[in-house]
Amino acid sequence: MPYVVLLGTSNAIPDPAHENTHLAVVTDERVILIDCVGSPNVRLLKAGISMKAITDLILTHFHPDHVSGVPLLLMNMWLEGREDPLRIYGLHHCLERIEDVMALYHWDKWPGFFPVAFHRLPEREYIQVLETNEVRIYSSPVRHLIPTIGLRIENVHGSGIVAYSCDTEPCPSVVRLARKANVLIHEATGFGAGHSSASQAGSIASDARAKRLLLIHYPNVDLDPESLIEQARETFEDDVALAEDFMQISF
Repeated sequence: MPYVVLLGTSNAIPDPAHENTHLAVVTDERVILIDCVGSPNVRLLKAGISMKAITDLILTHFHPDHVSGVPLLLMNMWLEGREDPLRIYGLHHCLERIEDVMALYHWDKWPGFFPVAFHRLPEREYIQVLETNEVRIYSSPVRHLIPTIGLRIENVHGSGIVAYSCDTEPCPSVVRLARKANVLIHEATGFGAGHSSASQAGSIASDARAKRLLLIHYPNVDLDPESLIEQARETFEDDVALAEDFMQISF
């Protein structure tokens, strides 16, 4: 059965117990990394995932707390002698800047560098990003400070659905993306432009008729988990929990 592992759950300011938010979808044939921060290999190893197993990378948007680890991931893969191609998906706004960053490192001159294929996603709702023999992943634009996508991950052999809001303020596209999801992983940074509070995340989960809400991308300073959960319960009557690093979600 495929599963999602939360490699980090913090907002932009991590602490020793919470890395910046990023996750992985693990299937029998492929491992799909969603965003990439810090020292990727350390998080992957702690989650029991070999860096060699990563087949795909989906980047939600070009903010440092979501893409800072990309150059190090590519370098580490190269140093390990990777030969298999890596597929990287994202909006043009993000991928253009990733290519610019890698050009600063002159990666085209690294001898024997493995193939990297960039797949630019249209900035439209319900775009199929990829499909494996176990999962199908869709993207939709959400409402953040720069072009950003949320994701819907479906088990092709059953009814399991995990939706991920990414960084966003409340918007109808997230409701549609999360429709009848088994689990909605929704940010809870707080009120403000481009972000959502826990109570707003609860409203989105309720409108989408999701079965479970996991709060992610939350602030760690003076963290009060019960307070965040209670805020979400004001607007969502079903199961609510705070996401924790290395939590796994089978679907």
